[in-house]
Amino acid sequence: MLNTPVTDHFRLQEPQKRALKRLRLHTVRDLLYHFPSRYEHSGDQTTVSGLVQGADAVLHGTVRKPETRRAWKSKRPMSEAWLEDGTGKVKLMWFNQPYIAKMLRDGAMVKVTGRVEGKGSLYIANPEVEPVAELPVGGVDTVFGEPEDDQLFAIYPETQGITSRWFRHAIDRVLRKGVLDQMVDPLPSAVTSRYKLPELNAALVWVHQPQRESDALAARKRFAFEEVFIIQVGKYMDRHARNEQPTLVIPDAQKHTDEFLTRLPFTLTNAQLEAVRGIAHDLSTSPAMSRLLEGDVGSGKTAVAAATAYAIVNSAPAGRPSATLQVAYMAPTEILAEQQFTSFCELFGHLPIQIGLVTSTGCKKFPSKVDTSTSTKVSKNQLLKWVASGEIAMVVGTHSLIYKKVQFRDLAYVIIDEQHRFGTKQRQALARKDGLMPHLLSMTATPIPRTLALTLYGDLDLTVLGEMPPGRKPVQTEVVTKTKRPAMYDAVRKQLDSGRQAYVICPRIDEPDPRKETAIQTKSVLAEADRLKREELKGYRIGVLHGQMKPVEKEQTMRNMLAHEIDVLVATSVVEVGVNVPNATSIIIEGAERFGLAQLHQLRGRVVRSTHQAYCYVLTSEGNPTRRLKALATAKNGFELAEEDLKIRGPGELYGRAQSGLTDVGMEALKNLKLVEAARREAQALVAEDPVLEKRALLAELVHAQSKKLHFE
Repeated sequence: MLNTPVTDHFRLQEPQKRALKRLRLHTVRDLLYHFPSRYEHSGDQTTVSGLVQGADAVLHGTVRKPETRRAWKSKRPMSEAWLEDGTGKVKLMWFNQPYIAKMLRDGAMVKVTGRVEGKGSLYIANPEVEPVAELPVGGVDTVFGEPEDDQLFAIYPETQGITSRWFRHAIDRVLRKGVLDQMVDPLPSAVTSRYKLPELNAALVWVHQPQRESDALAARKRFAFEEVFIIQVGKYMDRHARNEQPTLVIPDAQKHTDEFLTRLPFTLTNAQLEAVRGIAHDLSTSPAMSRLLEGDVGSGKTAVAAATAYAIVNSAPAGRPSATLQVAYMAPTEILAEQQFTSFCELFGHLPIQIGLVTSTGCKKFPSKVDTSTSTKVSKNQLLKWVASGEIAMVVGTHSLIYKKVQFRDLAYVIIDEQHRFGTKQRQALARKDGLMPHLLSMTATPIPRTLALTLYGDLDLTVLGEMPPGRKPVQTEVVTKTKRPAMYDAVRKQLDSGRQAYVICPRIDEPDPRKETAIQTKSVLAEADRLKREELKGYRIGVLHGQMKPVEKEQTMRNMLAHEIDVLVATSVVEVGVNVPNATSIIIEGAERFGLAQLHQLRGRVVRSTHQAYCYVLTSEGNPTRRLKALATAKNGFELAEEDLKIRGPGELYGRAQSGLTDVGMEALKNLKLVEAARREAQALVAEDPVLEKRALLAELVHAQSKKLHFE
């Protein structure tokens, strides 16, 4: 029964079938693991006269005048009705759901649950309606037996065509059919006992039909633990499989990195030195390294990558002393790939090696035969032949490096910039012809809370660069309200007049259509660039950059910015990563409420590229700065900011199910470091005992399903 389709057990209308498909609920097991988002007390009810705007309300009353009509402005179809109780009446409104009016009967006694909206005339927006006849005082009967007077009712994540009421009845029905007798707990009994977690059968009843809030909390904690545990088992299985594969050992890695550091015109921070030594040690031992290097923008991740790459290109493959091992450097954008290629040509220019650049817009090779101090353009086919033969020691490019056409002969080291979700299969696509697994260094400037890093990147060793290079001044961040704008523009003009450059970030490319009811009135790149040319920044050279421009146009714009042929670049968040203009010292971020804290921090990082004092102006349309924007102005670093963002917005809003692959219950675990660490310990111990889950078929099945959700395959 567990793996049978939901459609086999219920008579479903087409809207319900489509709704279940959208929610990805295909089997009875999927249905049981579709957990409530919250709970409601049967006693939590109010009257029409007691309604308050913005509050969640539970009302009992009589339906009056249900009808379908179109909204006055947008012409969207909608349903309307009135709810009457002894204290008054209130309008019920369902947007884009005209069929609901046909399902309501004038005079029916109902229970209504929904959010109170409206400033003048209050109404209940998109409420859930249940016939009172099916909800007697004290609640419905459950598999627990007779409920208490103050029954808890589960409220589920919904979609058009299906309600929480349907889920409650459907789950109660499958529970009564004895489905729990078929359930096998994926958590070892020793684990549930050690952490005082409810067994699976009890947890499923408690999460869907709790008699007490403590039951629901215990069940949700158990399922949060289970989800993190399954993810961690998969991570440790990946790590074990990787460790079983042979790799290249670079015995002189430490000697080569030390040599490189003596050639640098600056001294590395203690954090950078520790990272270089740790990576050099990993390169000189087996199994293949898998490391995530996390550090704020400007903390010097590229210097660490260059020092360790230097050890590879100074080492020869076994049996071919005149050849060189290869490095692949994958950048998030073509702009950054071009910049990193130029940097590596300068850093490694004294070596007798060749460096290649592969992007969709063209390829280059360094050094040129005509002028050994510069690079030259070459055809893609020719460059790929040199890569396949091993003549090119280092290749810089975007994700196009993992295409089948790109074949390496002696690949020993893969460096990924801002693409830490680089799974085992992608690495195998880059693997050497002799099957040896290359070492992997993944780098990110995206602030990641510790619990998320431990959960989603558990197969990677974590190194943190927690200090900035000497001379780097903290960005002075100011939250700017409407009255402070003139002073802000004065300060930016002063910076421009001293020879510096600036960014202006806008949430949109074009102006929204004012005729559309749903249009969000935020500033756009094109309109703001035009306005600044005429007003506050008149006389300065202003350029634009956004995602709808052709790659060639973007590249030329950034070349112009680097060459200081542009004073002010008005752009979307396309500059969030992959843009390095050391001379830019000011950034204005319009519509800051539209960006997450991590994204704002990344944007601010565009002006932390030199020893000049940098300024970030965060513009808000609200009278008082929000807690999030205040945190941006006061947080000392990205790590502190990530943890604050987790507290303020919560894990679900911060990362989202689609982005992380975690369910809402799994997201709750991200607030509990002890839970995540406990799940990691138990997963590590289990995989050490049974690396391929030979004795645990169900757990193996769940791990495989979870890995597909996380997009690592």
